[in-house]
Amino acid sequence: MNLLKALAAVSSMTMVSRVLGFARDAIMATIFGAGAMMDAWVVAFRLPNLLRRIFAEGAFSQAFVPILADKKTREGDEAAKIFIAHVAGLLTLILAAITLIGILAAPWIIWTTANGLTNNANQFAVTTDLLRITFPYILLISLSSLAGAVLNTWNHFSVPAFTPTLLNISFIIFALFFAPYFNPPIMALAWALLVGGVAQLAYQLPYLKKIGMLVRPRLDFKDPGVWRVVKQMGPAILGVSVSQISQIINQSLASLLVVGSMSWIYYADRLMELPTGLLGVALGTILLPSLSKTLANNDSVEYSKLLDWGLRLALLLALPSAVALAVIAEPLTISLFQYGKFTAHDAQMTQLALMAYAVGIPGLILIKPLAPAFYARKNIKTPVKIAVFSLIVTQGLNLILVPYLQHAGLALSISLAAIANAGLLYYQLRKQDLYQPEAGWLGFLLKLIIAVSLMALALFGVMQIMPEWAQGNMPLRLLRLSGLVVVGIVVYFAVLGLLGFRPRQFSRRSV
Repeated sequence: MNLLKALAAVSSMTMVSRVLGFARDAIMATIFGAGAMMDAWVVAFRLPNLLRRIFAEGAFSQAFVPILADKKTREGDEAAKIFIAHVAGLLTLILAAITLIGILAAPWIIWTTANGLTNNANQFAVTTDLLRITFPYILLISLSSLAGAVLNTWNHFSVPAFTPTLLNISFIIFALFFAPYFNPPIMALAWALLVGGVAQLAYQLPYLKKIGMLVRPRLDFKDPGVWRVVKQMGPAILGVSVSQISQIINQSLASLLVVGSMSWIYYADRLMELPTGLLGVALGTILLPSLSKTLANNDSVEYSKLLDWGLRLALLLALPSAVALAVIAEPLTISLFQYGKFTAHDAQMTQLALMAYAVGIPGLILIKPLAPAFYARKNIKTPVKIAVFSLIVTQGLNLILVPYLQHAGLALSISLAAIANAGLLYYQLRKQDLYQPEAGWLGFLLKLIIAVSLMALALFGVMQIMPEWAQGNMPLRLLRLSGLVVVGIVVYFAVLGLLGFRPRQFSRRSV
């Protein structure tokens, strides 16, 4: 399997989803703005979304994929199929119970995680209703992620990468056509989430059947493989939960700031997730099964080379993404969001949060290849310890930054902690002699710095001759924004080409 082609396929599918995601967010900003109701939705959406990252994309995947890859390699497809059925059965049972508890305890959950909303009785009631509708999404998306993990292990990366597109389509349809029929209109987004979750799961089932891995969930508490997953999930849940706990604390702090703070952070976070999703998530998705297979074959040399490839590719795109988002934060927020109920003040506040998030993009992306390097070895304790330290760093920085920078301080704290997290993961890999950098890193970094610097200068230069970004309708603004982005991309890769970079240098095959 050509890893670069696989990464390109996953990234292209992710790009489709992100573009639709921007369309979704632009529509939501226009229709709902950044006021009390949008803050209510942000809280209701974030909570099941955080649990999704714990059970679906986080702890579960980290524990499940290495064991599944090992079972497939050593015991064959039939044993893997039985293992998948037993894991699916236990996952369904656990998440059904969590979903029921979440629906019943919704008011107490909101009181705990966003206490500032209790000052507005109507806002608190709407948030409670939204959360009760959205909670079943946890079960749906976790089963969808189970299906995606299986497909990824069988090297079918494009299908799971495309599934988020269905959720964005659901949001767009409900916001545009069904919102006026709900009271309040924001309730349409909760039902869109639920419908999107069903669509994401259903879409992958035919592809599971095609590879012979479509199974009926079954409970078997005697399966040792299932208990290996559960055992691995324990520390993995703690590790992933640390990051999510940090976000919940930040959300609670944001709820105490001026109205709109949670919305501004949400919109900035959506923009920041473009590079982290296109490269970071895609790279982690591909590397985890590939690294797991090299270890199943006892090939530590290939393991180190794969990791080196992932780190170079991550930096190749993380550095220009971070600089570009910081430089063009104003054009991005105005062109995408400043319409209807989303005011110029909202755009300015979102811009500040985006610039703060941009600082941490290299760290956030580098974590994606670094953490799977431990998960593939079934070593989850090391990333957990580092994640706990990152939580302490985040909240310590909040105490210093939030009084001065308000909501932007919350974003900057996350960014700085992400850089610390990535640095410590790298340090531990080197300390434990698990990774040996290939030759040429110094020259590689120097070339990246030159290319990024010239790209930034080109972006600044083009922005000086552009008219005010608030002028014109959305198509005209997006056209100007697209031109600016194209200039940055062309300059960056042209400079890299002049410095000797070639795409074939990043071509790599894996099992």
